[in-house]
Amino acid sequence: MAGRTIATICARGGSKGLPGKNIRPFAGRPLIEHTIAHALGCAAVDGVYVSTDDERIADVARRAGATVPYLRPAELATDHAGKLPVIEHLVAHLEGAGEQIARIVDLQPTSPLRESADIAAALAVRRDADLVFSVAEAADNPYFNLVEPGADGWVHLSKGQGSGRRQDVPPVYALNGSIYVWQRAALARAATHGMWSVHAAVYVMPRWKSVDIDTLEDFDYAQWLAARRAGGMHG
Repeated sequence: MAGRTIATICARGGSKGLPGKNIRPFAGRPLIEHTIAHALGCAAVDGVYVSTDDERIADVARRAGATVPYLRPAELATDHAGKLPVIEHLVAHLEGAGEQIARIVDLQPTSPLRESADIAAALAVRRDADLVFSVAEAADNPYFNLVEPGADGWVHLSKGQGSGRRQDVPPVYALNGSIYVWQRAALARAATHGMWSVHAAVYVMPRWKSVDIDTLEDFDYAQWLAARRAGGMHG
């Protein structure tokens, strides 16, 4: 495939749920370092780039081996800025400097329990897809135990007619935010028209690897899972 496969990591300095979370110490090192290490440990990734508006995050990222080509413009660092325009901005900047980029693996810095092998596996899924994103099997299923109000004023099962057994209904997945593998042209299209404007496939991860840290409770739970993993309690 012509062009490089790069990893992008978007890490804003502001966080209302858990201030400073991207560089908060997690399992002995700043949280973002785990994701940088995952990317650097994947042989299929040719470069690791961090987009941030925060000089402290930039410094940690550079010391961990990532490239931080600039501090993100203020208009792309607000609570309301979409992530896809941020990634597109970074990729376009690199292309402006002469890079030939074929695929972009966007990695969420708040998903410290993924592994390099997960990134490699996601890159190998459906090479014909515009986008492959990581998911976990959902705890709830609209065919089984999700309900919603109907136009008649009563509550109904969200999908289907009801089943007594979970195995009788289709599996449904929850996006875990950990990994997004974009074909270059699809990223540009999605940055304008939205993520669901492209042909997508999934890479399924175990639920325990899928924790997304947004709050202190998430952080503590992920630390507990990491300690279990270090103790050899996960296969």
